[in-house]
Amino acid sequence: MEKLIITGGNRLEGTVPISGAKNAALPLMCTPLLTGEPVTLTNLPRLADITTLSDLLNHMGVGIMIAGANGSRMKGRSLTFDASNITDTVAPYDIVRKMRASILVLGPLVARVGEAIVSLPGGCAIGNRPIDLHLKALEALGANIDLEQGYVRASAPKGLRGGIIDFPIPSVGATENALMAAALAKGTTVINNPAREPEIVDLADCLRAMGAQIEGDGSDKITIEGVDHLHGATHAVMPDRVEAGSYAVAALMTKGNLLLEGARAHDMQAALDLISEIGGVVSEEKSGVRVKSNGHLNCFGLKTEPFPGFPTDMQAQFMALAAVVEGKSSIMEAIFENRFMHVPELCRLGADIAVSGSEAIITGVNQLKGAQVMATDLRASMCLVLAGLVAEGETHINRLYHLDRGYEHLEEKLRFVGAEVDRVPG
Repeated sequence: MEKLIITGGNRLEGTVPISGAKNAALPLMCTPLLTGEPVTLTNLPRLADITTLSDLLNHMGVGIMIAGANGSRMKGRSLTFDASNITDTVAPYDIVRKMRASILVLGPLVARVGEAIVSLPGGCAIGNRPIDLHLKALEALGANIDLEQGYVRASAPKGLRGGIIDFPIPSVGATENALMAAALAKGTTVINNPAREPEIVDLADCLRAMGAQIEGDGSDKITIEGVDHLHGATHAVMPDRVEAGSYAVAALMTKGNLLLEGARAHDMQAALDLISEIGGVVSEEKSGVRVKSNGHLNCFGLKTEPFPGFPTDMQAQFMALAAVVEGKSSIMEAIFENRFMHVPELCRLGADIAVSGSEAIITGVNQLKGAQVMATDLRASMCLVLAGLVAEGETHINRLYHLDRGYEHLEEKLRFVGAEVDRVPG
């Protein structure tokens, strides 16, 4: 076991290269299952979740060739996937339990080979995230679904057919599974009320490069005309808007000035709008987005919502910010019912937070104090890192495997812009 030791108090200034987005990369890595031709993905981050999904694809017979780094070590790498010979359509528990996104192999496998058997997924324990919408989407395309002994068996021996998919609520993962499955379904598929996140558009862009016929991604209705087969392609993973937002918060909390190299403002507009509202300074530059502090920030209120609303994946980071902003801030978590697990750990650092149901009231304090804390999930981990950057003394963050699932080269990037942070044996 390892831990991070952060000595707080340093102002962050400089350039942070933003990695490829984990939440885009994982569904993109499943697209090779739809074709027998090689698919190359560039700008892939080096993360534990990428390794886990690679292991799963290897288990299924997918060959993966590492093409190496593109430029500096903190830039992404390229992987070429060859799924010409799928040898196993079972996604076993031992792999799937590590990462919820493993369910994304379900749609592509059923679409291409007519069957998939996938263990019910694991991942961060941030609330009840059922996969019923994934299954209903595939049923709407003609798949037969059975649940037995902790596994989902989906089959369509005569192939999938186009259909109407009506999501009662937008679901990113279910939309991704439906998109990939519908690309090879016979006829027309319409997805009503799909997720509109930039990662959905990135997936659709990749599928179009492979020959899929998709319109309306990013809107409230997506239409897919199924094709007989897809071909290989090369696609660059979009920049990680959550990583960029996390470093934007770091700039504000440390009264710093950071250029988020490669970040795209339109992907993270809700977070940038809030930063501007509370007194931060945001500017778009040719190479990315710059965020800096003007020295004083106002307390704020936010409610998490599906895109284009405020992202749930940035809630914990803004709670760390609220902990050191003068006045009372409020955060309403409307996506997941159990995503305040970082609150007790922040309070160990001296934060003043009261939780009632899905709302947290944060009263800013003059100074956080370093302490031993424990990461409870991926974004909560970054929340604690941010708090440690401004806490007096040393903050020790344990259970780093959460951080390693979603933040590439974290210590290097922070040290490069002036933070004092080290990874040591736990």
